[in-house]
Amino acid sequence: MNSNKPRRLTGLALKLAAVAAAVLPVFAVAPGAAAAQQEPAAAANVLSCTTDTDGYWGHAHCTNNTGVVTAFRVTVVCGEWPDTAGDWKTLNPGASDVSSARCIAGTGVGSVGWEEG
Repeated sequence: MNSNKPRRLTGLALKLAAVAAAVLPVFAVAPGAAAAQQEPAAAANVLSCTTDTDGYWGHAHCTNNTGVVTAFRVTVVCGEWPDTAGDWKTLNPGASDVSSARCIAGTGVGSVGWEEG
């Protein structure tokens, strides 16, 4: 008997292989998904910011209270006009700055926030 002869898969073996192929990707994804849920949420804002508006301009006044350089910009929601964002500002530790953006038309500023990056 030649032991190097290839074996043929039976119908049962083919079904088991198909089930294994279908189930393995689920097991491969599940641990990663569980780990992602256990990781802390995205870093909280590291800046101390206040916002204000005069109706058509929105401003974010931010201070970097950390020991690392970080950047921010203002985000402005405009009524009946496309939303906008201000220039990115880079803050060294302990520094403060202001980022501003303007709603060109429409009903003016609806809300003002900031984005860190």
